Amino acid sequence: MTKHIKRPKQSHLLRRFWKNAAGFWGKRGTRLSWVLSGILLLSILLNLATSYGMNVWTRGIFDALQERSSHTILLLSMAYLPLLAASVVFSVLQVYARMTTQRRWREWFTNQLVNRWFKNGRYYHLNLVSGAPGNPEYRIADDVRIATESPINFVSGMITAVLSAATFIVILWAIGGAFTVHVGGMSITIPGFLVVAALIYAVAASGFMVFIGRRFIAVSESKNQAEAEYRYVLTRLRENGESIALLQGEDEERNGVDRSFKIVLRAWRDICIQTMRTTIVSQTSGYIAPVLPIILCAPKFLDGAMTLGEVMQAASAFTIVQAAFNWLVDNYPQLAEWTASARRVAALQASLDELERAEIGRVGRINRCEGKGAALRLRGLSVTLDDRTLVAGAEIAIMPGEKVLITGESGLGKSTLVRALAGLWPWGGGEIEMPAGAKLLLLPQRVYVPLGTLRRVANYPEDPHSRSVEEIAKVLKKVGLGHLVEHLDEERPWDQTLSGGEKQRLAFARIFLHRPDIIVLDEATAALDSRSEGQLMALLSREFEHATVVSVGHRSELEALHGRKIVLQRGRHGAKLVSDVYRTPKPVLPSGRPRKGLLSRWNSSLAHRTFRQAEPASRM
Repeated sequence: MTKHIKRPKQSHLLRRFWKNAAGFWGKRGTRLSWVLSGILLLSILLNLATSYGMNVWTRGIFDALQERSSHTILLLSMAYLPLLAASVVFSVLQVYARMTTQRRWREWFTNQLVNRWFKNGRYYHLNLVSGAPGNPEYRIADDVRIATESPINFVSGMITAVLSAATFIVILWAIGGAFTVHVGGMSITIPGFLVVAALIYAVAASGFMVFIGRRFIAVSESKNQAEAEYRYVLTRLRENGESIALLQGEDEERNGVDRSFKIVLRAWRDICIQTMRTTIVSQTSGYIAPVLPIILCAPKFLDGAMTLGEVMQAASAFTIVQAAFNWLVDNYPQLAEWTASARRVAALQASLDELERAEIGRVGRINRCEGKGAALRLRGLSVTLDDRTLVAGAEIAIMPGEKVLITGESGLGKSTLVRALAGLWPWGGGEIEMPAGAKLLLLPQRVYVPLGTLRRVANYPEDPHSRSVEEIAKVLKKVGLGHLVEHLDEERPWDQTLSGGEKQRLAFARIFLHRPDIIVLDEATAALDSRSEGQLMALLSREFEHATVVSVGHRSELEALHGRKIVLQRGRHGAKLVSDVYRTPKPVLPSGRPRKGLLSRWNSSLAHRTFRQAEPASRM
């Protein structure tokens, strides 16, 4: 697999979005989706019926006013209340159906996307490959919300517009009738002139809106990306606050925040310009639409061909028809916003698709399989990064209970190698064998401290209450964190409160709580002093006599704490295994100091073997 994700064409992104999103109404969705859709359609029809009733009521009340019929006015006034109540009830029902559908769809779609994002560590792999979309968390949180809310609004609005247009066009045609214009001795008759006028007006307004707002989609997408980048900069500043403060990097960070914020402001300036342009059309349309039908009907009213009630009914119907025809005018900014968000979500989906295809095809990927005998066995293992080989053709077997140190120059790919051992780095070639059911735990140099109580932090990634307070307290005391026992159920920003050494002790506490079969330590004691490091490693050796430990480190003191040392050396085509030394670890006191006098020359009886790549080391 190449570690580059090809960005799909913009024209394909919306199609990719709908391919997955429409599954809410398919076999992968729920029956509730169709129930809610049915309720929404029913509420639209009921609202349309009340709108028709209001339109008829308008004609009746104005005719009664023209005829000065007090009795009719009283009856129509009394009839208005139940008509109003029905309209309110049906509108509330429509809001419930619409927003519940949006919420359920967002829940379903988010779960689908997050499941794929978490599967096989893809949330981690997306950070490593080039061409992957940035800020996936923003796309999941905000863009998915917009991408699932807007289509429901659009569909319900479009159905309402089509049904309203079909219903009230009939009224306009019946009331307005034909209109005859005399020009130069000629008579031109326009049948259904109010319908023709509404159609011409709507086409003109929609055409102007599309022309003026043609850049709205691109501008909205740029705005969303700028907002995502700005949020990421602020989040990164908060997460690395201690390091920034220690280095007094506030000025430089402030410059970075200002640069990112200026991009956001420029994006919103562009949005403002586009919104002003579209407002010209929508605001003009909003004022002309109610007045135009009255002006058009005025000649017939003055001739006595239309009553006042018919004029007002025609004006009401014309406004409804014009609003239906101008649905695009009113919703173009929201449509542009939805298009931008849907494309961003689809870009994330397309990246996950590529990772999934690579996992299935297993081209250029490390194969993990079950093995017997060895705790870890590497067969022709190569680890690559951006088509560059970091580690080439490693052949080695690590037996159960061995304590192995991997060392070498910085930048050779040792950390990448241990991530490959843990299954976090899939790119390369060869095989990694592990016994069936073996539990592996990797401790990186930078310890992850989740939000919540210290009890959750210590027991992570398992449930905080899966172990008793007494059991966790006992382990914390064992690794030198006894002073934190009384704070187990307190919620604090522990990531900021704990020191680097305390975090690494906490990581060792997780080892004692989870009891893995294979322990991989990547500079996991770098923040500790030599004495503390020796104490924890000695404790680890005593408590996990039969567990396999693989460490990466540079300190010379670590050699005395491991029974085997593997050296990587830089090569033309990637780092190679050039030395494999078996030794007896120095006895270590509980204080962490090597025991004097027992082994004056601790490597005098070692099985020491140096080899080249042509003669790989192994213990088969």
